Amino acid sequence: MENKKLIGHIALFSANIIFGINTPISRTMMPEILHPLALTSFRLVGGLILFWLASLFVKKEKVPPKDLLLLFFASFFALTLNQLPYFIGLSITSPIDASIVVTMLPILTMILAAVFIKEPITLMKAIGVLVGASGALLLVFNSPIAVHGHSNFWGNLIVFFAVSSFAIYLTVFKNLISRYSPVTIMKWMFLFGTIVSLPFCYKPLMQTDFSLLTSETYWRIAYVVLFATFLGYLLIPIGQKVLRPTTLSMYNYLQPIISSLVAVFIGIDTFGYEQALSGVLVFSGVYIVTQSKSRAQMEAEKLTKRHN
Repeated sequence: MENKKLIGHIALFSANIIFGINTPISRTMMPEILHPLALTSFRLVGGLILFWLASLFVKKEKVPPKDLLLLFFASFFALTLNQLPYFIGLSITSPIDASIVVTMLPILTMILAAVFIKEPITLMKAIGVLVGASGALLLVFNSPIAVHGHSNFWGNLIVFFAVSSFAIYLTVFKNLISRYSPVTIMKWMFLFGTIVSLPFCYKPLMQTDFSLLTSETYWRIAYVVLFATFLGYLLIPIGQKVLRPTTLSMYNYLQPIISSLVAVFIGIDTFGYEQALSGVLVFSGVYIVTQSKSRAQMEAEKLTKRHN
């Protein structure tokens, strides 16, 4: 079991590195080059094609109608109600506001996990979440993109709605995700997500002037589809199977660190104590949360005390 958890941590670490790199890459294309919903359609359709192709090379799993319905709702919360509102909200508010709202994911996940799957909110877990959040927020407030854009209440509210939707996905559908392989899960989720989302993305996609897109833009789109969509979403269920929802969501705090390092690499930011300190805080927060007691551990301790 410990080996599976280690693999889960590595998978989530890798996925959030990919997502962290994706943030500045996507921002260089939106909205000047591509409409946010046009880029979303590339992700959904690209993910759909790649996951169904990948399913031809892995063991076929039969999914009963009941679980297909659950996968439809999982897709609705993880893809449709997460990606579409997020990009819409980001387009009308400032990046720094959106980043601050996104740091609420582990907090929301911790609360929802307590409600839906009865995971206890221990003092250690709460401290870990807050320590990690402080590290992420330290970077957000010192980000070179913080000066661009204007705060917008409705934009922030829409981003919060998107974050809440993904928190629901992480908690409510944990048992469903544990029953199937990542490829099986994602091929159905991206099928349902594409069908539901395309009516909203179709017009912006059709209005895209592909003749104006450069080869560099196509390479960026390729990264978004191949890595930030296919590989990233392939890795998430690996961790989701073996780790608690709050632990899973804590890795979200890695993304601003990676984005900041990318900004340093391309010369729009410099590496300073803020980056180093935020990294220490985020990894400390993840560690503290992983060391907090799960419901199973607390119940086992109570049972042991009764027998003693």
